[in-house]
Amino acid sequence: MSQFRVSGFQVLPPIVKNLLIINGLMFLATEVLLAQFSINLRDILGLHWIPSQKFEVYQVITYMFMHGDFTHLFFNMFAVWMFGSAIENAWGAKRFLTYYVLTGIGAAFLHYLILYVTELAPTLALIDGFLNAPNVETLRAVFAEHQLAISPRFHPEISTLLDQTQGSLNSIYSGYETRESLDEAVYFFTEYRIHYLNVPNVVGASGSLFGLLLAFGMMFPNVRLFLIFLPIPIKAKYFVMGYGLIELYLGITGSGTNIAHFAHLGGMIFGFILIKLWQKTNRGNSGFY
Repeated sequence: MSQFRVSGFQVLPPIVKNLLIINGLMFLATEVLLAQFSINLRDILGLHWIPSQKFEVYQVITYMFMHGDFTHLFFNMFAVWMFGSAIENAWGAKRFLTYYVLTGIGAAFLHYLILYVTELAPTLALIDGFLNAPNVETLRAVFAEHQLAISPRFHPEISTLLDQTQGSLNSIYSGYETRESLDEAVYFFTEYRIHYLNVPNVVGASGSLFGLLLAFGMMFPNVRLFLIFLPIPIKAKYFVMGYGLIELYLGITGSGTNIAHFAHLGGMIFGFILIKLWQKTNRGNSGFY
């Protein structure tokens, strides 16, 4: 199949080049619109949880082109160029782009699956428990397992509502509930539930990037990588395996809570599945690698 044959090595093949350009332009637009018009593209184009009011189908793709800051953008794009160029040269543009997009989608899927099971579902069960039977016991159950982390700067409306309702919440928690205080608490947690679902937001090309790392390690396992933090070169296969284990450990322990470690693993897992499927369907085609 001709799309897998390398017609000549390119330092900056077309898909990688366009990914760098698009990500750079989107970051510039994000910063300008936020500073000049208070339009937050990260919130609009970042990927929200499906039950969220802010979720849109297009976010499954657009989240890959949003980044939190310049450092996030720079290191992701540097790695996309470093590893992606070799892979696109080997696979061709069509297969490379398909792989990049699908591993990004797979990364987001695994991230939100883990987040739902470990955090969202238990907290929603507590909130729904109070809303279905508002009393001191169900309120205490919420506060025993969940902390209301609300930023006045980023979420002023729900923060103001909390300030207005704090007295009623304290009264119920202390065992002095009244019909009025319970009504106020129910209204607050109805709004807070909406807010809670809206908060999770994933941005960045890291999921696709880790898919590229996995592909590079499988395609060029014995290529030696020179890394700043290691005194000696390391083979690509060992680097990928080690990085995957680190991400698994960080994901399980919850280290670096602002980093979507399971999204990184998702990119690797879906990348592995894709490569194995393609190997199976293209068996005998030496041009696949």
